[in-house]
This record gives sequence, C-alpha cells and structure tokens, in this order.
Amino acid sequence: MRITVCELPYQPALLDPAWAALCAHTRAERSELVLLPEFAFAEPVWETLPMDPARWDAAVALSDAWQTRLHELGARWVVGARPVTDGARRFNEGFAWSPEGGHVPLRRKFHLPDEPGGWEARWFERGDAAFSRFEAGELAFGLNICSELWALETYGTYAAQAPVQAILSPRATAAATTAKWLAVGTVAAVRTGAYSLSSNRVDSTAGTYGGTGWAISPDGVLLARTSPTQPFVTVDLDLQAPAAAQSTYPRYVFSATAPSQPAPAP
Repeated sequence: MRITVCELPYQPALLDPAWAALCAHTRAERSELVLLPEFAFAEPVWETLPMDPARWDAAVALSDAWQTRLHELGARWVVGARPVTDGARRFNEGFAWSPEGGHVPLRRKFHLPDEPGGWEARWFERGDAAFSRFEAGELAFGLNICSELWALETYGTYAAQAPVQAILSPRATAAATTAKWLAVGTVAAVRTGAYSLSSNRVDSTAGTYGGTGWAISPDGVLLARTSPTQPFVTVDLDLQAPAAAQSTYPRYVFSATAPSQPAPAP
C-alpha cells in the first residue's frame, strides 16, 4: 500500500502553494493513503489563553471548508485530526475520508497537554479512552493523536486485540523536540510490530512546529523522513510484514500465546 506522510504549514499564504505541491506529489506517486498533520488547516488555537469561542468556531469552519477539498489529493483514503463541536462540547477528533464514504469520525483525543503553549485541556475536552482498531481498505491501523504516542500502554492494547499493521499519528510538535518524537515513533513500531507513520505541522516563520513526518518499519528502521527540501514522502508498505514481525522478539514476549515461563526455583 502506498502511503504519503508530510509536513504542512497552516498559514494561508504558505498553505495554498504547499497544498498544491502535495496534491501534485500524491497524484504523481499514486498515493493510496495520505496522512495529514494534527489540525492541518486551522490555526494553533491551543497556544494561548483564554479559550475564545469565536476562534474555535473559525477553526471548525475552516476545517469544514478544507474537508471539501480532500478529493484533490487523488487518494483512496485521507486520515487526520481536526476540531469538532458536539453540542456545547469541543473535541480534537480523528477522521478518515474516502471518495466513496466521505468523512468518517474515528476517535477523539484523550490525552491532552495543559501547559504554556499547549493549553489543549482548556480548549477542548477529553475524548475516547479506548484505542480501537480502524480500517482503511486493506490497512488495519491504530490512531494515536500527537501526545498519545507517549501512551505506551496502548501498544499492548493493540497487540491484545486484532493486531494493527500501522500506528498513524497526526502531530503538532516543536522543532526542539524532534529527536524525542522520532524515538517514541520508533518505540511504537518495535513494540507493536507495526509501521509507525506520522505527519507534522511546520512553521517556517516562527519555528514553533518542526515538521519531520516519518515512516518507520515494524522493526524500527527509518524508511523515510520529511524535511524542508522534501516535505512529502511516499513509501510502499508491505502489509504482510507486520504479521511476520509480531511473531518475533520483543513482540512475542508480550503475546497472549507466549510460552509460559518456568517457575523460579524454591
């Protein structure tokens, strides 16, 4: 399966040409699934306080408008995370989009930062504690939105249910912490025996968001990484590879079918 990860700016003057270039790339590469960054098209409202309902509503409206343009990517599937309002409640919601099925909500972000520059817990509510298995065509995947990559317990959850073939992670992470995020992306792959795929926002003006989308193999090999000179990369995933990896170390150690350990000597 051909999957594209990317880094995208959100500022309109930068996003419009970047989007055109991304669409040209995904169509030329015949991408089947495109992973977008967290809140790809909206301003990072969570950076400041107080929470402003008007700014939130504007972010939702802008995301709605961009949903009508996802077909421009020419892909069978698009996955990302966006702001949604449900009654009087605000959420960060993962979604999948396809030409046939349109917009399909997935799960809502549960683990929310609450600190200067990352006031997510003040801007939206906790969503779904469950980390379920989703499907995009033949790809079975888990969705860990940004900070949720650090929810290491979810990797055991994925292994306990029908195994996933990839962990998809839309991000909005800082340039200064890129090495840490690559490290946890590698852990996600090695622990689950699945591909780790991530796309990130980038802010070339202020330098807050550091780009660096990645594709990491089930054994922790960095297959591709985006950069300012290559903001989009497409990789071919062997969807049989995760099943083979999940029967090897260290995955089998934690498997429900792992051989029992001998009792310690008295």
